[in-house]
Amino acid sequence: MHTSSHNKLVSFIWSIADDCLRDVYVRGKYRDVILPMVVLRRLDALLEPTKEAVLEELAFQRDEAKFTEWDENGLRQASNYVFYNTSKWTLQMLHDTATNSQQILQANFEDYLNGFSANVKEIIDKFKLRSQVRHMATKDVLLDVLEKFTSPYINLTPYEKEDPDGRKLPGLTNLGMGYVFEELIRKFNEENNEEAGEHFTPREVIDLMTHIIFDPIKDNLPPVMTIYDPACGSGGMLTESQNFIKDEEGVIKALGDVYLFGKEINDETYAICKSDMMIKGNDPANIRVGSTLSTDEFAGTTFDFMLSNPPYGKSWSSEQKYIKDGKDVIDPRFKIQLKNYWGVEEDADATPRSSDGQLLFLMEMVSKMKPLSQSASGSRIASVHNGSSLFTGDAGGGESNIRRHIIENDWLEAIIQMPNNLFYNTGITTYIWILSNNKADQRKGKVQLIDAGQLYRKLRKNLGNKNCEFAPEHIDEIVKVYTEMQAMESHGEQQIAAQVFDNEDFGYYKVTIERPKRLKAQFTPERIETLRYDKSLQEPMQYAFETFGESVYSNIKQHEKELLEWCEKNDLNLSSANKKKLLKQETWNKHANLVRWASDMEKLFFGDTLFTNYNDFEKEVSDALKGKKEVSASDKKAILNAVSWYDADAKKVIKKKERLTGDKLQKLLHHLGCKEDQLADFGYFPTEKKGEYIIYETESDLRDTENIPLKENIHEYFLKEVKPHVDEAWINLDNTKIGYEISFNKYFYKHTPLRSIEEVTADIMELERQSDGLIAEILNLS
Repeated sequence: MHTSSHNKLVSFIWSIADDCLRDVYVRGKYRDVILPMVVLRRLDALLEPTKEAVLEELAFQRDEAKFTEWDENGLRQASNYVFYNTSKWTLQMLHDTATNSQQILQANFEDYLNGFSANVKEIIDKFKLRSQVRHMATKDVLLDVLEKFTSPYINLTPYEKEDPDGRKLPGLTNLGMGYVFEELIRKFNEENNEEAGEHFTPREVIDLMTHIIFDPIKDNLPPVMTIYDPACGSGGMLTESQNFIKDEEGVIKALGDVYLFGKEINDETYAICKSDMMIKGNDPANIRVGSTLSTDEFAGTTFDFMLSNPPYGKSWSSEQKYIKDGKDVIDPRFKIQLKNYWGVEEDADATPRSSDGQLLFLMEMVSKMKPLSQSASGSRIASVHNGSSLFTGDAGGGESNIRRHIIENDWLEAIIQMPNNLFYNTGITTYIWILSNNKADQRKGKVQLIDAGQLYRKLRKNLGNKNCEFAPEHIDEIVKVYTEMQAMESHGEQQIAAQVFDNEDFGYYKVTIERPKRLKAQFTPERIETLRYDKSLQEPMQYAFETFGESVYSNIKQHEKELLEWCEKNDLNLSSANKKKLLKQETWNKHANLVRWASDMEKLFFGDTLFTNYNDFEKEVSDALKGKKEVSASDKKAILNAVSWYDADAKKVIKKKERLTGDKLQKLLHHLGCKEDQLADFGYFPTEKKGEYIIYETESDLRDTENIPLKENIHEYFLKEVKPHVDEAWINLDNTKIGYEISFNKYFYKHTPLRSIEEVTADIMELERQSDGLIAEILNLS
């Protein structure tokens, strides 16, 4: 369909809303009528030519064959579609036989709706069309709306026809219908102050994706193909993929059948998608409604091709219970195993943060790739994402683990950066991820990044946030760069850049760098007093003690009401567990005992002594508490923590001393991958005794991490970048994690030198010359 015809049709349909629904619906609710009526008229117009054949088949089944249940196959053959209508009505007949009675028209209309096959009835139910028909009849506008949609000046059929004035009305193809649907969605959403084009992927983006996915194997396509979109919206990705492989003009690119599968959570767009599948002759049962993340609708099924533009920046908190049980992943689609630093495979979390579930859709597609044992060509995936999928998430986190899982399995072929403002509902930069589990030889172990962010042409009129588009020549250029796996820099009129990397270039070790704990210690009344309160209940306990005095140690319950009112007044918002703990007599008695024991030690043993060697201090405290069975290990630890603090001038705190000789030493050296004289760099510090090593306590506040590229040696990096600055630091290899991230800015950023002072000065002088006398003129001084 030509753009001008498409725009006229959209304007005509929009005018129906303004002419008939203005006083019946608020503008934001026009879509509740217009969208289902467009779908209904589309289906109705297709069934009109075979109406008599369907009624004849119905009469045959009823009168001659004496069927007690309709033979659906016979009715479908009669209608020439996978849907049919057994009522005597068409929309045109409803209009032509209508009287002034809206009630009769409503009854006939409902009889017409009830005559549809079950697959169309589901669409009608998803649109809630019956309630809209009743509402329009009540408001006396049903006939007006029907008149508009049966107008001879509007053509929703796939066939060209003439209007009453002899003008040609081009047929509305499935592709044209997709444009109309999505343009109406965009307009309705804008009227309702919602995100424009919420379900719409620009057609040129789909065109690019289909070229990238199908062109590399166009001469070796599977004999029967399956295509899947886990967030199919109104079905644009699916139908365009099918059109690309086997177009409507009869030019066969694929000899075998093409089967489309999809899932959509929104009832309205699901109904649109399903109707389009039926019109095109696809099996509508392959389109499912519901949350892709909550339910694995196609469990056990794999697909040849998958294309999708999943929602990004959308929370999946409400679906978490279907995917995770606490920290454990229970859905096999998101269960993966990754090797730790030592090469041992471990279960890993493959779920992103709950505020953005777009990578879950990518994992859904990855889980449905065909293994090469099933298909020689494997599976190919194209998925649109925003920038967060490239770099959010730390090493060991869900997002990073997903990237690592994909890259280390060598499934990522390329990522294409697209221009800003290319989509209707967002101006942000977007990216197409291209995956395959059957890479060409030259792509194995490699990832291609293509920066097409400056490759576009401007639109004459913005559509939502969309102010630019890919021209056909831009798509050809991107496909050429991808196909030839070129590396190039952008310069002059060259608006596209590309680079090729090894898979490992995107990986890094997140290495923990430790420093020793150094503590001073001293018993003072102020430090001892901190033991009186639980750290999590500091404020309410301090208030209670200062307000009620010693009575809190005999009966805290008598102060319950006043204490809880004070907490509420001061917005402390205590959890039920903390409320219970606060009002528990044992809590108060425990902290009173801690204060008493610490005070006793201050008086009897230590006085004002300041210890700069915590190791000696801890031994003396332990000796002082010998025989006091009522003082537990946790009580002792609480007392020690209360009266000690970090000081860089204090001695290092020894955790333990360890003997390392013989096989034990050799195993450790092999484990760490170092020599004996390098053990201090890994936290084993030799003493004067041969074979004895000190392991120090670590200071968590001074703990740091270093991100070290996978291609670099951790120890060499440490000696070069860390040791010269912090001599007492060491590497904690056991905490090493592996992460992956991809930064387009890092690889494609071009520094623009600052202008010279002479150029800037000249510009300032020119501006002063141009504005000379302007102030005087404004103030009427000239």
